[in-house]
Amino acid sequence: MLLVVLGLMVLSSHSGTPGPNLLATFGKRETVELPTDPTEFQIARIEWTRLRADATEARQESETPRIALPEQEVQGEEVSSRAGVGFQAEHPADWTTAATTMAGGLQGRRAEARARLVQDGGGNEASEAAVDRGLRWLVAHQCRDGSWNFDHNQSACQGLCRHPGDSPSTTGATAIALLPFLGAGHTHVSGDYMMTVRDGLYYLGSRAVVTPDGADLREGTMYGQGLATIALCEAYALTKDRGLKDLAQQAIDFIVSAQDRNGGGWRYQPGDPGDTTVTGWQLMALRSGQMARLNVPSPTFFSAERFLDGVQSQEGALYGYMTPEPRPATTAVGLLSRMYSGWGRDHPALGQGAAYLSKLGPSKENDGLYFNYYATQVLHHLGGSDWQRWNVKTRDHLIATQSSEGHEAGSWYFPGRHSKVGGRLYCTAMAVMTLEVYYRYLPLYRSRAVDSP
Repeated sequence: MLLVVLGLMVLSSHSGTPGPNLLATFGKRETVELPTDPTEFQIARIEWTRLRADATEARQESETPRIALPEQEVQGEEVSSRAGVGFQAEHPADWTTAATTMAGGLQGRRAEARARLVQDGGGNEASEAAVDRGLRWLVAHQCRDGSWNFDHNQSACQGLCRHPGDSPSTTGATAIALLPFLGAGHTHVSGDYMMTVRDGLYYLGSRAVVTPDGADLREGTMYGQGLATIALCEAYALTKDRGLKDLAQQAIDFIVSAQDRNGGGWRYQPGDPGDTTVTGWQLMALRSGQMARLNVPSPTFFSAERFLDGVQSQEGALYGYMTPEPRPATTAVGLLSRMYSGWGRDHPALGQGAAYLSKLGPSKENDGLYFNYYATQVLHHLGGSDWQRWNVKTRDHLIATQSSEGHEAGSWYFPGRHSKVGGRLYCTAMAVMTLEVYYRYLPLYRSRAVDSP
């Protein structure tokens, strides 16, 4: 080697004779396979090019996370970038034209728009403080690998908070925990919680299994697929991080392929006859894909409307679960889906359905959180006196029921069937997103949701 180096020095010393170019190349990168559920279709894993395996910082298991109590100040910037993903069109015509109008709603996530959106929509300082406390509780219960678990004892909490859930889907848990951060304008490239969001998104990428039908993020249920797809699409739409685009698109592709070709809905497993609750999450995921300007086939939406037709009653004012027999929560899901499919404010069935929800009022019963989450969005989009009455009751109830003691400070728990499965993590994420309604989803039926830059 010494002789070679000396020879190169001699060659380079000759005037007019260029020396040799030295090129260094790396060998083939070895891929570290992360644990996953077995699947006969597993081919490869999607790699998020922006982040690498060393992106997730080690979290100290022995250190008990500190959660600020209500009287403590939030660390970081006083005002975060918060506003919603929504439409700017006054009367969106149908699913096929929604893509361009959805993307416009991203303007509302500017920090300067947040205060006005909160004030105009009916939020207040107390509701915003509750959102901040909820986010900090979620931060404290993120696992070392960037995931969240419905059994929050899998994090450093180690039993300090009661009411863990028992659903095994870590993709569903991670996604539903990420959504409140994204709704408040925090991404992996900006905001007060960049590391938290980055690690969560990286975890979702590590769990994606590429199949001939797209990226499978279910971990046992289409609920997990829908939630993970929403998180990925929102993160991509907010940041335009090209490393997320393929993963988000393939997650969309899997939802499209999993639709029941006969009935047009979705249920727990691909191809199952649909139910309204699972279908609602998939439609929200596809809507988020349109917002991010990803490819979402129009026939998928037309088939979904056929499913909604099959579970509706009173000409679309009320909705059932798998039959037309109406239920409060499924009616809220069905009406919101119709709003995003193009029903205008003056549609008779929409008005009748909204009046039904308003008459019921916010639920304080078991599983009321799920109903309130969807009904809040329906009435927020419509606005008016019904929304004002609903908002005050829902907002103040959530503020009053947020835990303020010990390690549970900042979280919520409401007993019920869904809560037993999702636990305190599910309740906290859903409550925070309900309080973010003022800026997370801008009202559909007004001509200018936010000012143009």
